[in-house]
Order: sequence, then structure tokens, then C-alpha cells
Amino acid sequence: MAAAGPAIRRAQLYVPGSSMRFLEKSRSFAALDSVAYDLEDSVTPSKKPEGRRNILEILNRERVPGIREQAVRINSVGSGFALDDLTEILKGKHLDCLVVPKVDAASDLHFVTDVLRQKLPERHAAGSSNPVKIVALVESARSVMDLSAICAASPYLSGLTFAAEDFALDLSLTRTPSLHEFMYARSAIVTAARAFNLPSTLDLVSTTFRGEEGVKQLREESENGKRFGFNGKQCIHPDQVATVQEVFSPSPQEAEWAVRIVIADAKADKQGRGAWTLDGKMIDVPVVGKAKAIVARAEVCGMDVKGLQERFNDEEPQ
Repeated sequence: MAAAGPAIRRAQLYVPGSSMRFLEKSRSFAALDSVAYDLEDSVTPSKKPEGRRNILEILNRERVPGIREQAVRINSVGSGFALDDLTEILKGKHLDCLVVPKVDAASDLHFVTDVLRQKLPERHAAGSSNPVKIVALVESARSVMDLSAICAASPYLSGLTFAAEDFALDLSLTRTPSLHEFMYARSAIVTAARAFNLPSTLDLVSTTFRGEEGVKQLREESENGKRFGFNGKQCIHPDQVATVQEVFSPSPQEAEWAVRIVIADAKADKQGRGAWTLDGKMIDVPVVGKAKAIVARAEVCGMDVKGLQERFNDEEPQ
């Protein structure tokens, strides 16, 4: 079975499983980190069996080169649909990830993990390099309060996603352009993910994106999420993907800065210097760690890191 590309989710695009037309169209993307074929909100109860069949057909086709990861958002464990979703979807040859909504407690992920191990024992045996990953949606006050237990609930957990609309409903909040009302929840999510070494944190859906003003708002909201510590964002329309993936990639300036730091630090280390300067600014261990992380992400994003390394090979610590 062909494997997914390197794990990175700058954008995760939801595609309704009940629409074969949309499912087919999603396979034409030239560059998309993660597609999440949806069985939850976008599919009515009467259409869920059809949605499962449609998605299974897509998962059993050959991979297309433009999509790194094929995920499926199942229905919540408490909905009564989750087991039927999993029973069907786990037959898919090229399923990489499950997006689990309304994860209010660790027990929700315990259930999904048990089903994975029962249905796909070889992929989930000890030492397996290709398990089905899990991304958990944080949608309620209870979920935010139980993040530590949720993060430790499954060895297959690969990320957390903030579902702002359901969270706002749970707390009777009104969403504003500033997003200040979500500050605590968003900070809690990125902090928990980092503490438990989860690679993905996906920020809230942007509902405004059409036209010049919409694209501007999408970019501003994506940049806000990046500053908060998120490394990706949920998308609900194909037109959002390019902007979101651009924002959540290192900029050319960031990549250059990081490569210069890493090259100069290697030389400083040989000289026995724990702290040094570059462009008049102090460089120490935390700064070097950030630079190395940016270089690694730039490589996964397909940036010409090797070319930058050759260009700045003569960089010296000051």
C-alpha cells in the first residue's frame, strides 16, 4: 500500500462525502496537505450510508500526487453513527487519518483506538510505521478542561483541531473578527499539543473568504492563528487552501534567517561559543532551536533548503 506524504497539515480541507462530484473534484488538487472526506456535519442522517460508500470508493483508488494525506471525519462517538462509519471506512486502502469530532473525554479516543486495533491489527501492532492517525476536534468547555487526558488517550493521536462554532455554542459566545473570545481555548489547545508532542494544531474555520476583502480577512485570520502557535487551519472551500498553506509555510525571509542561524551555530559550536550574535542580535539555544524547526518545516513544505544552505555556506557567527 502506498504511504501518505510526510505529516504536515497546513490546510485540511473538508469535502462532503455525500457528493461524488465534490469528492472527484478534490482529487484534482495540485498541492493539498490534507483532505478530510466528511461524514459528519455536511451529511444528513439519511445520506450517511451513501456517504460511506462514496468515500470508500475514493479511498480504494490509486493515490493522486497532489494530496499528501487522505483523512475521513467520522461522526462523534456519542452520535450512534461512529461504529458504522469506522466499520466501512477502515476497509479503505489509502486511509491515512481519522478526524474525530466532539472529543469531550479520553474515552472517545479509547473507543476509536480499540476499533483501529481490532479492524486493522497489522497497521496498529507495536512498532508499526504506518498506523491510521487521529486528529481530535476540541469543541466544548469540557474538552478544553480535559485536554491533558485527551492528549494522552491514544498513541495514534496526531493533532488537535479547534472547532470554534460548536465551542461558541457551548459557551453562548458571539464570534467577533478579533477572536478575543476564543483566546483561552486556543492557547490551551496549542499549549497541550506542544506539551504532548503532537505535530498538528489546526485553527478555526474562516467563514468569510470570497472576493478581495474575504481573501484579506482569511489571510489576517491565518496569520493570527500562526502567531498563536497553530501550524495549520481548517478549510471549507478549495479557494481557501492556497492562502492558508502559504501563510502556514515559512516565508522566504524566515527560511533564509533560519538557514543562516543553523549554519553559523554549527561553526559557533566548534568554537565553543554558546551565545553569539547575528545582524546585531543575540543568538542562544532557544533561538537556534526555533531556527532548526523552521528549516525542518521548510524542507517538508518543499522549499529549496539545499539551495539556501549553499548560498549561505560562508555565514559566520559574530
